[in-house]
Amino acid sequence: MSKVKILVVEDEIVIADNICNTLQNLGYEVLEPAINYSEAIEIIESESPDLALLDIQLAGSKDGIDLAWKIKEDYSIPFIFLTSNADPRTVNRAKDLDPPAYLVKPFNKDDLYTSIELALHNYGAKTHPVAVKAEDNVIIKDSFFIKDKHLFHKVKFSDILFIKSEHVYVELYTVSGKKHLIRSTMNDFVESLPKNFFRTHRSYTVNLDYLDTINSRYVIINEEEIPIGKNFRDDLMRQISIR
Repeated sequence: MSKVKILVVEDEIVIADNICNTLQNLGYEVLEPAINYSEAIEIIESESPDLALLDIQLAGSKDGIDLAWKIKEDYSIPFIFLTSNADPRTVNRAKDLDPPAYLVKPFNKDDLYTSIELALHNYGAKTHPVAVKAEDNVIIKDSFFIKDKHLFHKVKFSDILFIKSEHVYVELYTVSGKKHLIRSTMNDFVESLPKNFFRTHRSYTVNLDYLDTINSRYVIINEEEIPIGKNFRDDLMRQISIR
C-alpha cells in the first residue's frame, strides 16, 4: 500500500517545514510545501495529493479560502484549514466551504494526526457513504484508503486484479502480488467499485481491465483461475461484448 500523499500550503517557511517534518514522522508522504495559491495549484496538478493542509491567511491576492474553493470545484480532494487569529468575516467565509476538519494554531502532533484522520473519514463518508461500512475505510477519487493501525494507506482501484470474499472479509489481490484484508461483505464492498469491476461469482469480483482468458466456467487473470457462477454468466458475457 502506498502512503497518503499530503500537500502543505503555508507562507511561513519555518512553520511549513515544521508541519512537513511532523507529517513525515507520522508516516505520511509529504510534498514540497507551497507558499501561495499559484504554487499550490501547480503542485496539485503535477503531484495529485490525497489531502491538502491550507493556511487560511496566505499572502497574495488569493488566500487559502480561494484555494479551497478551487480544490473543491476542480480537484475533489479533502482539505484542512489551518487557522490562527482569523477575523469573523474570514471565519464565516471558511464555514461556507464546510471543510472536513480544522486545525487551530498552535497545534501538536496528535492534533495534526487526528485532524487528518477525521478529514479523510468525513470526506469519504460524504462522497461515498457505503464505504464507511468497511471498518472506517474510505474512498477518495480513484483509490481505496485502508485503515491499518493508526494510518490510512492507499490502494488504487487500477492496481486491484480481483477481490475474493471470505465470510465477513474481502481480500484485495493487486498487481504487485500483495493481498489486503478488509472487514466487509462482498455485497457492501462492490457498491463502492467503479464500472470496470464485475462480479463473476458470489465469492469473486474481477477487474475486467486485467481479463486474460474466459470460457463458460472461469476467467483467468494474472494466471489465477476465477470461477464464473451460473447466476452471473449471462450478465458477464453481455458486459464483455459491450466492452
